[in-house]
Amino acid sequence: MESQREHPRLESGNKLAHEPDDSRGNSSARKLDPEPRRILVKEVNWLGDLVMSLPALQAVRHAWPAAHLAVLVKKELASFFDGIAWVDEVIPYSVGRGVSGFMDRRRIIGEIRSRQFDLGVLFPNSFESALWITMAGISRRAGFVADARGAMLTHKATPPRHAMNSHQSQYWLSMVRLTIGAVSAVDDVALDDHEPHREKMAQWLLANRKRRDSQLIAIAPAAAYGPAKEWPAARYGALIDLLAERDHAEVVLVGAPSERAKCEEVAAASGVGAIVAAGETTIGELVALLSLCDSFIGNDSGCAHLAGALGIPTVAIFGSTDPGRTSPVGNRARVIYHKLECSPCLARTCRFGHYRCLTQIEPEELADAMRSLRVST
Repeated sequence: MESQREHPRLESGNKLAHEPDDSRGNSSARKLDPEPRRILVKEVNWLGDLVMSLPALQAVRHAWPAAHLAVLVKKELASFFDGIAWVDEVIPYSVGRGVSGFMDRRRIIGEIRSRQFDLGVLFPNSFESALWITMAGISRRAGFVADARGAMLTHKATPPRHAMNSHQSQYWLSMVRLTIGAVSAVDDVALDDHEPHREKMAQWLLANRKRRDSQLIAIAPAAAYGPAKEWPAARYGALIDLLAERDHAEVVLVGAPSERAKCEEVAAASGVGAIVAAGETTIGELVALLSLCDSFIGNDSGCAHLAGALGIPTVAIFGSTDPGRTSPVGNRARVIYHKLECSPCLARTCRFGHYRCLTQIEPEELADAMRSLRVST
């Protein structure tokens, strides 16, 4: 259930995030005394959120560089941390339904208790995450007050206004600053791939590519949230053909196993076709695959956040969601967003049925944005 590793410590000197001082009504940021020796961070549950929470996780590491830092994360997301050498331990978990789910929860609490953590930090706002670390006997428990869990937190704060209205990464940065006094970089967190994964995906590409001397562009045409975040498959097909014609590029379609059908639909909509990688990789292998690509285009999705954090030229398509809150991080990322009077609606489906925030975006606009990014960076 666990993964431990030896690692180099993070070097200091990153630029610090400039957060507004909006801590009125919150517990003040303070240095913990005694300093924690064993820290558990309960991570978030979605891939894109996982990427956006990295600055806050790094803040915890910078605050206590000598402490043992572990993350508790869903099993299917655990390999995300394979290339993050400054995390000491990964504790994956899964929770079934019914009686098996009850036994799974008992097992999780027991696993946490056996490690004798002296600080637990909660990135999710859920009651259950606070219950787990309370029942596991962690003496200091930090998080935002939410979901009727305030009584279980020893170091707590209410989310300040700027954290609710600015980029999502600021939300978790504000939490660790206000509750435990941890501060670090927000705009300089890079995601690294894992060398064994990189070697495996390099071999996979060698076996599946048709034009090995061309650019390789990753495209993620699906989004877990729903069709209001998905640019139409026919447009993606046209984009693939345009990229092949203008840039002599080959495309690999990436995503989760559940998104393979969407990727195959997009590949079929293209005249030149594409490599379909959805369902062929773990999250860690997906990180490695993206690191081998020259650039990325896709919906507002976990894949877009991975690409941005890896530092490859990234073009993210936004429809129903707010790029001010969830745009990919990284100085080589660009958002394409046609804001309408109804935008952002944050809905899964368009209540008007027209999806114009997406359909007004043309393949040429994306191809031009990608070319501009590659030239400027």
